[in-house]
Amino acid sequence: MSLGLFSQTAVKKTDKGWHLLVDGQPFDVKGATFGYENDVENYDTYFKDLQFLGVNTIRTWATGKNAKKLLDAAHAHGIKVMMGIWMRHGRPGMEDDDSFNYLEDEDGKKAMYANAISVVKQYKDHPAVLTWGIGNEVYLNMTTNPEKEAYSKLLERICSEIKKIDANHPITSVEAWTFGLEWWQKYVPSLDIYGLNSYGPGAGYLQAELDKKNIDKPYILTEFGVTGEWDIKQEKNGVKVEPSDQQKYNAIAKGYQNWIKNKPSCLGVYVFHYSSGNDFASPWLLMRHRDMNRPQYWATREAYTGKKPVNNVPVIKKFELSTSEAKSKTWISVSLEVNDSENDNFEVSFYYNQRTGSRKRRNQVLPLAFNGNYKDGFKIQLPQEDGPVKVYVNVKDSYNNVGIASTGIIVKDKKAKKKKYLVPKATLPFYIYKENKDLPYAASGYMGNYKKLSVDLDYKDDVHSGKTSIKIGYPERGGWYGIAFQDPANDWGSILGGYNIEGAKTFSFWAKANAWNVKATVGFGLIDQDKPFPDTAKKSIPIVIDKAWKKYTIKIKREDLSCIRSGFVLFSNGNGTPHEIYIDDIVFE
Repeated sequence: MSLGLFSQTAVKKTDKGWHLLVDGQPFDVKGATFGYENDVENYDTYFKDLQFLGVNTIRTWATGKNAKKLLDAAHAHGIKVMMGIWMRHGRPGMEDDDSFNYLEDEDGKKAMYANAISVVKQYKDHPAVLTWGIGNEVYLNMTTNPEKEAYSKLLERICSEIKKIDANHPITSVEAWTFGLEWWQKYVPSLDIYGLNSYGPGAGYLQAELDKKNIDKPYILTEFGVTGEWDIKQEKNGVKVEPSDQQKYNAIAKGYQNWIKNKPSCLGVYVFHYSSGNDFASPWLLMRHRDMNRPQYWATREAYTGKKPVNNVPVIKKFELSTSEAKSKTWISVSLEVNDSENDNFEVSFYYNQRTGSRKRRNQVLPLAFNGNYKDGFKIQLPQEDGPVKVYVNVKDSYNNVGIASTGIIVKDKKAKKKKYLVPKATLPFYIYKENKDLPYAASGYMGNYKKLSVDLDYKDDVHSGKTSIKIGYPERGGWYGIAFQDPANDWGSILGGYNIEGAKTFSFWAKANAWNVKATVGFGLIDQDKPFPDTAKKSIPIVIDKAWKKYTIKIKREDLSCIRSGFVLFSNGNGTPHEIYIDDIVFE
């Protein structure tokens, strides 16, 4: 497609406040953060839906392999993009389990700098680009002031270089609440717009915070929605009380008018989050849950267009459990009252979440066994957990809306209480790699002569099944190398992670090479017992790989699979021959 000339974005101050201009015309940011970057086949559907909601710009956190296609699709639908450029976090925290040392890792800083400049050079002339968004909540996920200063100086180096390369798009950096203001003011003068993530009524106080610090710069609310769990104080049976669906709707529909639109330094907002999920954050913050529309979806449309929902989400007027404490596997009664203004037929289901253990375990929302019906009443069976459990009811109507309510209960289970490593239970068969999509482990554990190693998770020219396979390239004749698929990424045993794969009897994978007699040692498990959070089992086999796909299987019935944090590990060496190894369909079953 022909894209024509690039668009020019500028910030301008008048006696009425700050304004964003695109090609000289006022542009009010009516945005949404975008979570479907990897679903390229459905871009057209998503962008048409965003138009329906009144969204004129999306925000991404990082620039990945689909960036060009995303920009093209956005431009075709008249939607602008805040292009995200990821900066690593200084410690595991609110955002993820990554850890980076800004004081000592000079190579890592060079890599982030090079990536940022490369992204800008590659996409600066695309007409869909609105602004650059560098980093997300990095200050929040740092411990010491020296680290924050080092990050700030790197950020300024990046921003000042971008200004030399691209004079047509302003630069934004994003931080939680106001944690970045003083650092930006002191060390990052090249920033044009401050990106501030704020949820709930706090968004209405951002202008006052800038005024208090005598900051004369515009800001964009780069994430916004109802008050998040981190700010909730009220609890019920050890579970923080989640805002109601009506509160979620009002936070966006009314909050946009009362807390955002009328602020002289505010250029607009990106509502969090245009995506679908099935984890803890999904019913709380996302516009869709399990591919069904939530109140946040319709609230965004009212905020940006003034139009009420085409069909209202079912309202759960009452959701209570018959007891506040019970043993696991107990069946308990549920009191439920629902109102649907269109009198749609609706389906009821129940789920649970608990907030202990690894990040992925804390985020899991799993189905509960239940019986009964709306007329005669429901009973649910409590899960095999120990401690506070959050119980959800989902009410789906015939328009694909879903209303959700939640409450807390204390569950008792002696066996669950004794578990050493609280990680999510995997569902068998458990694929470590089947397609390059939603991988449970990250290919982040590079070892040996890793600088010469290349790993392509999206290789399409030769696969055993599906559309993609793993290609591991080693161009050297000597030396050894290793690659481990880890959870969390880049962690070697200091952070709790991995999966409980109990019940699996075999670990298998398919492999081939571009040469004959390529030797490797392949399996799972890497972290030893001397680390705080090791693999509970390590198993590998030596193999000789040839030019035809072959399946390899390891029997693991008697292994302790309660915490496998290194889901796939491969070691090999040059052996006098540069080579490529291809891997596909890695699975525990």
